[in-house]
Amino acid sequence: MITFILRRVAAGVVTVLTLCVLAFFLLYLSAESTARNIVGQTASAEIVARKASELGLDRPLLAQFTDWVSSAVTGDLGRSWFTGETVAQTLAARVPVTLSITVGAILLSAILSIVLGALAAGRRGWVDHTVQVASVVGAAVPGFLFALALATVFGLVLRWFPATGYVPVTSSVSGWLSTITLPIIALAIGATAAVVQQVRGGMIDVLRMDYVRTLRSRGLGKRRVVYGHVLRNAAGPALGVLGLQFIVVFGGAVVVEQVFSLPGLGQAAIAATSQGDIPVVMGVIIVTAVLVVLVNLAIDLLQGWLNPKVRLS
Repeated sequence: MITFILRRVAAGVVTVLTLCVLAFFLLYLSAESTARNIVGQTASAEIVARKASELGLDRPLLAQFTDWVSSAVTGDLGRSWFTGETVAQTLAARVPVTLSITVGAILLSAILSIVLGALAAGRRGWVDHTVQVASVVGAAVPGFLFALALATVFGLVLRWFPATGYVPVTSSVSGWLSTITLPIIALAIGATAAVVQQVRGGMIDVLRMDYVRTLRSRGLGKRRVVYGHVLRNAAGPALGVLGLQFIVVFGGAVVVEQVFSLPGLGQAAIAATSQGDIPVVMGVIIVTAVLVVLVNLAIDLLQGWLNPKVRLS
């Protein structure tokens, strides 16, 4: 198991480093135009050159990358070229917002997928058909449409939840829950639609195996067999899809944050990209890559725990 964990950690580190190198060189190759955006389009070439020198853009690209890496490993991701705020401060204020709705959506989709997938696999009549139709609709409709519908119905019409805004958990737990509920539901619908099919298909395959009939013949109840044995053996493919859905949900959070006016990474990424604020963009990329790698590492470890064959592959 230790070798399995070390391999996964090494692969994650290589992935993050590769992404950082590619992102840095792709972004900084076009960074000279940012100096003009900061000082204004009417500024003289001398002023633009002075600003580029202040930002260190006149130095060789490899030297810039070396300095950035040496600072990044200590947690210093630089400062915003437009606001002067450190990138770490910007991300620290916004990561909890995005993580709140992303992790909440993944947890909700996991619970719904297990319940609905088990129902569909165990009851192959109208319940199965209903779950399949609902999953197809959930996968086909874009998440931002669900977000708009939820904000309109439950936020503006019924006023059960705030339509926009965000309350930090440190200010009010109930206020925090009320502001993230609708975004979580909007993101969880699509993820549930993708995972529930894997749970259903995997459980149907396992239910047909001989050992399941043996367990039933020994007097074990159907619920105990399904949730104690069948679900565990069918969980591997579903966990893999759930890990992929984290990436999808994290990307979808960018749009959902705009609908509900949440001050998360999505807003920071859009604002920084439109301005050409490369230090902030790099910070968002790094945080996103690290989070995705950690989630996939957790999924791999869980799969290895559930299925020893995975540890040997």
